[in-house]
Amino acid sequence: MAKRRKVGNMLGLAILANLLAKPMHPYELATELRERGKDQDMPIKWGSLYTVVGNLEKHGFIRAVQSERHGLRPERTIYEITDAGRAELTDWMREIVGVAEREIPRFEAGLSLIGVLAPDEVIALLEQRLASLAVQLATAKANLDSAPVPRIFLLEAEYDLAVRRAEADWIRGLLGELRDGTIPGAQQWREWHASGADPSRLLSFLDELTPEGRPKA
Repeated sequence: MAKRRKVGNMLGLAILANLLAKPMHPYELATELRERGKDQDMPIKWGSLYTVVGNLEKHGFIRAVQSERHGLRPERTIYEITDAGRAELTDWMREIVGVAEREIPRFEAGLSLIGVLAPDEVIALLEQRLASLAVQLATAKANLDSAPVPRIFLLEAEYDLAVRRAEADWIRGLLGELRDGTIPGAQQWREWHASGADPSRLLSFLDELTPEGRPKA
């Protein structure tokens, strides 16, 4: 189980990792993270950067080492990582890599409530999603093949590609079952929407089906 951390924002993890290289001020940190595409690898809200930096300093993971001013620009404080920050970074990374934690994406949440939509609309939407995934996968594969860096620096992109390929394969299988009506409960789902029944009762109706899709006794 993941630990409750003093600074749990993933942006904090990225900041600590980047400060291992050299001391930096927040604007320089943001520039480095953007240039490396870290906002594609983790949920980063740039507006919270200074808040996260402040929290890291508050808990002793980083410290201010100097301030600088160039011309009329605002003064910038330069931060470095502390020994406590290095220990936190290492521990956090070990947990992320070694502990399998349940993460729920938006698509999974939507699938859990899919009965709200009519079957034919779901088929159309999944076909749309599959077409979009195909474009994304082709682009990601081309970017990986042409990347001018060693593979060790591309592992997150490889993982993302593998996950999206698995999603595309799963959607293809689901679409087959939806089109031919072999998924359990499909007939009842279709009849419910066709009848114009109260949609507010649909989810409770589906809960009353057996695993084979038949009404419970």
